[in-house]
Amino acid sequence: MKAAVLNKYDKKGTELVIKDLPIPTIKEDEILLKVKTAGVNPLDNMIIKKEVKMIVPYKLPQILGNEVVGTVEKVGSKVSDCKIGDRVYARMPLDSIGAFAEYVAIKSSSVAPVPEYLSDVDAASVPLTALTALQAFELMNVKKGDTIFISGGSGGLGAMAIPIAKSFGLTVITNGNGESEERVRKLGADVYIDYRKEDYAKTVKDVDYVLDTLGDKELPKEFAILKDGGELVSLRGLPNGEFAKRFGLPLYKRVLLKIAGGKYDRLAKKKNQKYHFIFVKESGEGLKRINEIFKDKHIETSVGEVFSLSDINVALEKVKKGQVKGKAIIKVSD
Repeated sequence: MKAAVLNKYDKKGTELVIKDLPIPTIKEDEILLKVKTAGVNPLDNMIIKKEVKMIVPYKLPQILGNEVVGTVEKVGSKVSDCKIGDRVYARMPLDSIGAFAEYVAIKSSSVAPVPEYLSDVDAASVPLTALTALQAFELMNVKKGDTIFISGGSGGLGAMAIPIAKSFGLTVITNGNGESEERVRKLGADVYIDYRKEDYAKTVKDVDYVLDTLGDKELPKEFAILKDGGELVSLRGLPNGEFAKRFGLPLYKRVLLKIAGGKYDRLAKKKNQKYHFIFVKESGEGLKRINEIFKDKHIETSVGEVFSLSDINVALEKVKKGQVKGKAIIKVSD
């Protein structure tokens, strides 16, 4: 099979190499998927640049790709919740990513059926981002009627986070460029701020929650608009000690990350706020819950561009530069 492989880490970003590799063998609790499509995420570039090695130390060479849609080709001897021919999707398990390939082996507990109304291309924009939003909202224990600010809501994460936030009964404030306003409002945003015309930090205040997608430069402003006692979850800030403990990392990493993320904990402490870092985990059960939201709301996904597997490096570069409006998708097979 063909697969896109990372041979070396590179802080400036490096190209993946398309290689011919054996089709994976499956364990008794796994299924073999013929990959249809795969989502391309900022996380893929973070892995290439060694930015997540403290959390997940991948051993190179490594097939990349965190988000997969495929059909079941084989099932393990102890698999009872999937059958050959099923169309499923998943956030690849942290310790065995590899969606940028023609086949993947994955535990059946990590996958869920693809909602029937979603095409393979549309479905590839869902698992990682939707689970990120769901797990972030669960971490903050959000309550109906409260208000959340989702930074950079015109991107791929916003396309999932906004409708899921609405399913929790939240009022959603977000920002992005003016060209995306109509699309993002259709997703459910109650307030949309064009960052080219207005600084959200001057008009938004006392929100209950913040979902940060932008990281270090924006976090002080995001804490400023968060109410006393509010909670912030960041995808792009630094992991802290609370994350390391929650993630089950060894003691020495807990100490190191407590130091690394300490500046955000100190920012939060000023107004009795809570800072959380999130690194989304695989969850078939979580995706099934998301499917119920999709079934009820008939949520439309936001696909930007579709690339072939051979153009994976073009896709990664465009994602890195923020040149894809919506989600970048790799189409692996028909």
